Amino acid sequence: MRISALIKRISRQLLRDKRTLALMFVAPLLILTLMYFLFNGNTVDPKLGVVGVDHGLVQGLEKVDIKVKEYEKATKNTVVDDHLDGLLQVDATTGKMTLTLQNDDPSKAKALQMKISQVAAAQVQAKLIQQNPAGAANLIAAKMNTTYVYGDKDTVFFDVLSPILVGFFVFFFVFIISGIGLLRERTTGTLERLMSTPIRRWEIVTAYLTGYGIFAVIQTIIVVTFSITILDIVLVGSIFHVILINLLLALVALSLGILLSTFAASEFQMMQFIPIAVVPQVFFAGIFPLDGMANWLQAIAKIMPMYYAGDALKAVMYKGMGLGEISGDLIALMIFAAIFIVLNILALKKYRTL
Repeated sequence: MRISALIKRISRQLLRDKRTLALMFVAPLLILTLMYFLFNGNTVDPKLGVVGVDHGLVQGLEKVDIKVKEYEKATKNTVVDDHLDGLLQVDATTGKMTLTLQNDDPSKAKALQMKISQVAAAQVQAKLIQQNPAGAANLIAAKMNTTYVYGDKDTVFFDVLSPILVGFFVFFFVFIISGIGLLRERTTGTLERLMSTPIRRWEIVTAYLTGYGIFAVIQTIIVVTFSITILDIVLVGSIFHVILINLLLALVALSLGILLSTFAASEFQMMQFIPIAVVPQVFFAGIFPLDGMANWLQAIAKIMPMYYAGDALKAVMYKGMGLGEISGDLIALMIFAAIFIVLNILALKKYRTL
């Protein structure tokens, strides 16, 4: 009875706070949509200047979407002056190729270099076949049937990143709303008055988790549904598994936000926990490869809830795995939630006046 009354009060309070509801339900959708368009923008074809390159190679470069501009003579300054991504020169005497890359964007420069290498290799192979038709069978076929374990030829970086982003935004906004919500209860004296009554600490924690949890569930369903149906984010596995993972993650964020709010004296101090408790989650969620990190950083990743949530979401949404394959991640999230809930009950002890 006491728990249900407290849940109703929390729910009514949140429903009256339109800005909080907008932050919880609308803000994640706006940010996800913005990131979707940022990462899925149309790619710009690289511009390549060429000197002394034969017509066959030029055609090959144009077939792989490289804009080719031919020069009779060019220097390194030509790359900058004409806003080229690279300059390919062929020595008429030796046939040696020299590639000069602007490299203002290293990833773009490497992609251009790879395309040029592939086209050049194909041209050399074609010449060898013309010179020695009998040995053509021993060469790699010009047409190659490419298959993919995950995704397909149209897969873009955002397809791999999006499952992690969905989980992170659920974690971030639930953490903020729950933490500031309980902090407001303390600063207005509501929590102290509650603690002066016979209500038990575990009942208060249960009520707050349930009250905010109802809105966290609604937020999770909205974010996941919007991401998959409107933004057309890749989903190979079950949407119910995605919702389950995000609900567990929301429970972790909810209990962590309530826990940390007990150590903050103001909303500004609560916001100061974001660089400590939330931002590091991004680095260990799978957005950046962990294999290349130092061993001690990989160990730190294991104590981050987003490490397990990101792994589970990517496994379900991008790789199509089931509950059996992600059971370890789900158990880890449940352990995090249980630890934070117990710590919440213990932390409320200092507010007990009776």
